[in-house]
Amino acid sequence: MSQQEGYSPSFKRPAEIMRMRRKRTRSDASVFSSPSGRGSTGSPGQSDSPRACVRPFSPGPLFNNQNRSGGGMKRRNPFANIENTFSPKKKCLIYNHDGNAEAADKMRTRTGEEGDEEVMSTKTYCHGGLPFSARLAEAEEQEHQDMSSKECLTFSEDDSLFEEEEEDVKSPLLKSSQAIAPASIAPPICTEYPADWSLKTRLLFTSPLTLSWAEHPKAQEEASGLSHHCRAQFSTLPHSLQDPSSCSELRAAFQQSLVYWQHPSLPWIPLFPRINAERSFTGRSTPWAQDRALQQSLMSEWSVSLSSLYSLLKARLCPYFYLCSHQFTVLFRAAGLGGSSSITAFISPTTRGLREAMKADGIEFSLPLVEERRKSREQQNLSMQQGEEEEQECPELKEGEESPAGDEGETDDEDGSFSWLKEMGVQDKIKKPDSITMQLRKEGSTVSLDHKPESVVCVEGPHTFTLINFLISSKGLVAAAGSQAGLPPTLLAPSAFRGATMHTLKARSVNVKSQVGSTYQNISSLEITGPILPSSLHTVTTLLRSAQKGNFSAALYSHTPTAVMNTHTTKQQCPGGSVDLSACGLHPASLQQLQQPSSLGKTALTHINMSNYSYMWKN
Repeated sequence: MSQQEGYSPSFKRPAEIMRMRRKRTRSDASVFSSPSGRGSTGSPGQSDSPRACVRPFSPGPLFNNQNRSGGGMKRRNPFANIENTFSPKKKCLIYNHDGNAEAADKMRTRTGEEGDEEVMSTKTYCHGGLPFSARLAEAEEQEHQDMSSKECLTFSEDDSLFEEEEEDVKSPLLKSSQAIAPASIAPPICTEYPADWSLKTRLLFTSPLTLSWAEHPKAQEEASGLSHHCRAQFSTLPHSLQDPSSCSELRAAFQQSLVYWQHPSLPWIPLFPRINAERSFTGRSTPWAQDRALQQSLMSEWSVSLSSLYSLLKARLCPYFYLCSHQFTVLFRAAGLGGSSSITAFISPTTRGLREAMKADGIEFSLPLVEERRKSREQQNLSMQQGEEEEQECPELKEGEESPAGDEGETDDEDGSFSWLKEMGVQDKIKKPDSITMQLRKEGSTVSLDHKPESVVCVEGPHTFTLINFLISSKGLVAAAGSQAGLPPTLLAPSAFRGATMHTLKARSVNVKSQVGSTYQNISSLEITGPILPSSLHTVTTLLRSAQKGNFSAALYSHTPTAVMNTHTTKQQCPGGSVDLSACGLHPASLQQLQQPSSLGKTALTHINMSNYSYMWKN
């Protein structure tokens, strides 16, 4: 850049400039009163002096780009600092005859050998400024021609040096994707959590907003909730509630979500859970324990209730139900739920004796987790066949995979196992194991599955009806001794069935203070206890989403034997919604969730957290 005359890179604003500004302010009145001022027709670009292209100092206002007379690009002084120069922006207006105001450039003249400057504002009014406006338009046109011919940039004021910097601050440029702040990227919104078919024994909800609205319903609200449950009627709530305590529809819907049906019902004995529940029965009155007639009466009524439940399930009037005995738990699901096109039943945990009894009655079943493990091993074996050493070991690996349980069958023959003894001639001196010992050895892996999550059994299709008859006639279904002797299993369902009793879950709200950092924050908690069904869990979380404005968390406590019931069935999955279940009595949103195949496998949900109407969960 060539050094121009009169241009100083280390420009500082001297005290004389402030003096000239005060002088200009005092002379404004005289300039406005005169019809034509000194140098009014002059232009910086029209000066014949050799200093015409020198950048003049002009502390005047900065105008918009559309009203600039130069028409050139503004250039920023690279040697100027904001700390050195600063002037408040002023705006000069010209009022035309039509009453519109428009901005104009300052007319500057530079006279005197001592460098005194006088800046005259061209502010005219509609009653007498027409001649001056015409001269101003002519001067601007001449200035534009002169600037285009000389290609010399002039600056209307010293603030133009920093206008580019101000614009950069107002509209920053993001040059790459890495320049985008992580907070500016909105996280994906998850409006649903996966279906969980495990039974829950306890739910603990916490929220920064109060949960006291869930307690102590009015008589009318409780009656409305029970009535809506029996009639399968559901109220529509807004996306967010301002005052949940005053919303009777919310409180009635919450009471509706707590209802479940149970058989048998003994008020003085909790009949869930039944596995490892000896402590619950200790010291309780059990009049049926020594009375055979009473045991038969209880079992007869229980058989009628179980048959009624299966009939409702087959007619798609009941979506699912649970059978809880002292040894195992059975989940029956209607066709269309869990992604299955037929009725399915999961039994967990099982023993070898139970599986053998089911085989004897002609019930076909599968072990989903064992088959899944076997398939994964087969894929590993196929990958190992690529090398020569893997090909030699392949037959040995396949021998352990032939039985349904993976490791429960062995193909070693008795004579083959001891052939090496005959070759040595010592077969008579070594005691040979008997057939019973060999059989126990082969079935060792089968017995090792007992009472484990891998022992879950899946029954599908018409074999579920055979399973119902097997459960009714099985003698091992009812305990023969102990605190639960003679007591039929517990039946749980979300809809009414023959012989069932309506029950409600227990809800209790507590306000506590929790330490968050160095401060204490008020947190409201809601505890729900009882046999919590999958549809009840989803309905409660849906209500809390509206009442707590999309911010709450929950700790879920599952009944351990039912955690593996989220595994997939072996048959082909059907698309959700292909089976009509609208008459089963569930909320449409809960039904839509339960129709999808669960992605939890053999695990269950342990935590659910909703933040800004988006779900996160742990299993």
